[in-house]
Amino acid sequence: MSNHFFSDTSVLLGRSLRHITRSMDTVITTTIMPIAFLLLFVYVFGGAINTGSDSYVSYLLPGILIITIASGISYTSFRLFLDMQSGIFERFQSMPIARSSVLWAHVVTSLVANSVSVFVVVLVAVIMGFRSGAGLSTWLAVAGILLLLTLALTWIAVIPGLTAKSADGASAFAYPIIFLPFISSAFVPTETMPGPVRWFAENQPVTSIVDSIRNLLAQQPVGNDIWVALAWCVGILVIAYIFAMVAYRKKIA
Repeated sequence: MSNHFFSDTSVLLGRSLRHITRSMDTVITTTIMPIAFLLLFVYVFGGAINTGSDSYVSYLLPGILIITIASGISYTSFRLFLDMQSGIFERFQSMPIARSSVLWAHVVTSLVANSVSVFVVVLVAVIMGFRSGAGLSTWLAVAGILLLLTLALTWIAVIPGLTAKSADGASAFAYPIIFLPFISSAFVPTETMPGPVRWFAENQPVTSIVDSIRNLLAQQPVGNDIWVALAWCVGILVIAYIFAMVAYRKKIA
């Protein structure tokens, strides 16, 4: 790895962020669907759903934040695919820069863009009545979980960004991830689900992540959920990173 990895990544990061600021519609688009879900479930379905919580918007918010991140990483894959098709990667290869800095620039851009989207969605939730008495340290813990999840999902996004045959294929991978929160504790307690669905919901990563964030914001004990959530995030991150780097080496070989 080049000794100039960090400086190379910061330069390429600036390039990616300029692309984002010039087309803010991508950030806006990634927030529209989660906000629409938030409005729909709170104001249309909320009255018919019994979660045992005084505020359904507070119960719902953690799952909506995961959908926000899943929507955002599809654009990471799309932007990476466009760079691959434009030949810019070959141009970078001819320069004395760290090879992995090209990917890391896209990854850090994803972290920044998704952080903005998550912040906007939280603001909308506050307007809708979301409240939390959690302190700064708790909010930092929630932010840490969301950043780790974003990092893990972004490295998943890198794989189709490198290997897809079309722009639609590059971004379509995010649809199953967006769907996962619907079969979890994000919208209703898993206790209300039939046997096989409940088993899946309770043993997939979204439920432990959602429950951890929800309990942190409600100032309730998180129990083992937070360790399960962190284990899922780290496990996904490591596996996705390995596969992404293998795909990258094959692409530039």
